[in-house]
Amino acid sequence: MKSVGVTSVLLLTLAFAGPAVAEAQVDSAPNTTTYAPQNRPDVRGAVGAVSADHPLAAQAGLRVLQDGGNATDAIIAMAGVLAVTRPHMNGVGGDAFGIFYDGATGAVTAINASGRSGALATPEFFHEAGVDRIPGSGALSVSVPGAVAGWVDAHERFGTQSFAELLQPAIRYARNGFPVTSRLALDFEEQGRNLNEPGRALYLPGGSAPPLGALLKNEELATTLETIAREGKDGFYRGPIADKLAAFIEEEGGYLRAPDFAAHRSTWVEPLRGDYLGHTFVVMPPSTQGPAQLALMEMSKAHPIQALGHNTPAYLHTLIELKKLAFADRDRWVADPELADVPIDRLLDPEYLRRRAARVDAARAAEDVEPGFGGSPTEGHDEQDDGGDTVYLTAVDRFGNAVSWIQSHYAGFGSGLLEPETGVLLHNRGALYTLEAGHPNQVAPGKRPYHTLSPMMALRDGDFAFTMGTPGGDSQTQSLLQIVHNMLLFDMTPQEAIEAPRFRSTGGLSVAIEDRVPGEVLSALESLGHRLNVVEGWTATFGGAQMIVYDPETETLTAAADPRREAYALAY
Repeated sequence: MKSVGVTSVLLLTLAFAGPAVAEAQVDSAPNTTTYAPQNRPDVRGAVGAVSADHPLAAQAGLRVLQDGGNATDAIIAMAGVLAVTRPHMNGVGGDAFGIFYDGATGAVTAINASGRSGALATPEFFHEAGVDRIPGSGALSVSVPGAVAGWVDAHERFGTQSFAELLQPAIRYARNGFPVTSRLALDFEEQGRNLNEPGRALYLPGGSAPPLGALLKNEELATTLETIAREGKDGFYRGPIADKLAAFIEEEGGYLRAPDFAAHRSTWVEPLRGDYLGHTFVVMPPSTQGPAQLALMEMSKAHPIQALGHNTPAYLHTLIELKKLAFADRDRWVADPELADVPIDRLLDPEYLRRRAARVDAARAAEDVEPGFGGSPTEGHDEQDDGGDTVYLTAVDRFGNAVSWIQSHYAGFGSGLLEPETGVLLHNRGALYTLEAGHPNQVAPGKRPYHTLSPMMALRDGDFAFTMGTPGGDSQTQSLLQIVHNMLLFDMTPQEAIEAPRFRSTGGLSVAIEDRVPGEVLSALESLGHRLNVVEGWTATFGGAQMIVYDPETETLTAAADPRREAYALAY
């Protein structure tokens, strides 16, 4: 990996003296740190590329592309495999979102494949259940799973190969098993505390994870996937599977019933766009935190980001403080736009965001940040270390099509509820509603919860430039901004940009940061009031970013995958 200039604490003083001083001094600032060589090479190809959160999924996607399928076909094959090989992170019992670029027309569209609450989901239902806050697990945290409908709807609009054939790799791994890795075993033991008895029997037999190399099977899930492959949406949302899931949830005290499953639909939406660093960035609109991503980029324009230097105290402090401003507005307003007023135009107004960005105090970290308008919610969205709950996957094909896709359970093992007859582990995305009266995200019948899932795509002069995404809940927007800067401002390759050390602001003054950031930088951040949790090694705390970049000059693709996870990129 090339040397990345991390300037001394001297630059912190210069930067805080004002942008002009920082810009004048940055070129002569000494390089004090060279990060370790990158773990993995950039993966390059000339025809197609994939990146997914498990090597077996990436392999399935690449095979589809080589067999003549397109990017959407590859995404469906990979999504199915990931539902089996990363069962604690995602699955047919979870939600999904995707952004699609049409290589023939340049059109970009997006799908919100998240589920809604049931007809019984009123605040009164929760109060009668004896809770005054939406639980983080259990049946009261389960909204309708939307991923399966997303697979089918994406295939109907863009797919070219047989839907049933695309799910065959997932079915084989579920029925015949796939080898347990050390990382999977560790995740199971760290995240499986809330599993119900059927879940523990499958994923923690005898109280611990299956042995390394053992074949993990879920034959009931294989049968469910076969039904979905044969019958599409009706196979999951109507009929025996939906009836079993609804009866199970009702027995566990949840609000979903069979008609709630039958009523589910995906929504094709117009993505949000924002210009930054010579690119147009495309993100999901609400009910996701996509607006916070664009707000961070727009507010960054008000600061001399490149002049501050990569991962200097001034640079890190500025991004952390901008995150707090963006998240204060996000927590106050982001909700299901079908049932709530979400003032997107005002939240993303450049002049408003310029004024917000000016609130950064260069000399002190802010502990409490108010939204720019609308008052403060009493609850907001909890910031959780949910780095192990989500998978990101992406594909670019020979036709110039690209897909940026993400799917998730939310917390590790979601609600903790495995329905034994179907093999379906149910997510806990409904935990992100609030009971606060008057809040846009207050639970209501037929309403989608606020979502952290935020896939991204970038265009250059209207043409495809790159896909990017990461698991990690609230860290998603933070990680993606850092990676964009690494690549577009600090001249890193895609793999270098992903592997460079990152921070994650986790609420208030608390910041998780990787131990590869130099000690003098950490000390300077602490002197500004940040409370640091220095994380050792390569952990999912900071997500697991992946990307595919197109170079118009060479007409080649570069794919990258994060060693913080078991993600792998392949190209040909």
